[in-house]
Amino acid sequence: MKLKNDLLIRTALGEDVERPPVWLMRQAGRILPQYRALRGSLSGFKELVETPALAAEVTIQPVDELDVDAAIIFSDILVIPEAMGLTYEMVEKKGPLFPKTIESEKDIVALISGADAAAELKYVYDAIQITVKELDGRVPLIGFAGAPWTIFAYMIEGSGSKTFSKAKRFLYQHPELSHQLLQKITATTIAYLQQKVASGVSLVQIFDSWAGILTPTLFRTFALPYIKQIAAAITGVPVTVFAKGAWFALAELESIDCNVIGLDWGTSPDYARKHITKVFQGNLDPCQLYGTAKEVELAATKMVQDFGGKHIANLGHGVYPDTPLDNVRVFVDTIKSLSYAS
Repeated sequence: MKLKNDLLIRTALGEDVERPPVWLMRQAGRILPQYRALRGSLSGFKELVETPALAAEVTIQPVDELDVDAAIIFSDILVIPEAMGLTYEMVEKKGPLFPKTIESEKDIVALISGADAAAELKYVYDAIQITVKELDGRVPLIGFAGAPWTIFAYMIEGSGSKTFSKAKRFLYQHPELSHQLLQKITATTIAYLQQKVASGVSLVQIFDSWAGILTPTLFRTFALPYIKQIAAAITGVPVTVFAKGAWFALAELESIDCNVIGLDWGTSPDYARKHITKVFQGNLDPCQLYGTAKEVELAATKMVQDFGGKHIANLGHGVYPDTPLDNVRVFVDTIKSLSYAS
């Protein structure tokens, strides 16, 4: 389907564009009253994720409400371990919880992987197809997955953590088993993202949410090689890699066969531009949106100016649920009012 607004895709491909595109990580969520109303009528988060028509509805809500330049399919990175055989629960106000975790080689061997595991996620592909049809080319649809290390961390730890010390201990104590599990996650993620592309997404983003808790050596050993495998296997659409907190690995990120590098707020545009020649995405502190409307406007404008082109405007992580919706609008509208000099 031909896109009526292909600004994000042209930017990701490095083309000269008239202005920066803008969207927000977690834009489909609790910042929107229509999302909260729908979510409150359901049994839980997973019902929303696993019901294609509802996931599509939520995906499109921020396009209608905020007029952003892209939609991102409403889902969760933890559908991958569940498809592999490790079920998770989403506990209200606490986050994800795995009743069973990976503890031994036997647990790893028991997991299904690759195309067989990816086939379990038909509800995601159905949601993509519904969304693409209903968007009718208004904006591109982004598909995403968690990077293998981040998925590994949840599968070993069993929940969120400030340190993921249990998962990191596994890397040190069982490096061979760690690689075995990471390879299974990678094979599943590749098949999953390829099917997302076949279902209609126009860009793929890989989230390594916990990259920043690794040492540079651990990142280069247990994270980077698997991100590289995934990025190299995705064809036909641009690829974005967002390794949160991995400022120490910018030179290595440059070597990935991807189009866009996402940045958190801990990396300055000037520092990033010294290490990477690819298109950038993001880096405004999400907490900036708690400021006044004028402060948001000034910060958004400065971010665009600091990157100096070939930049996808976004935050340095997902928008927080209690962010004032009016300030989200200010951020989006400010970006859309800017233009690059011809």
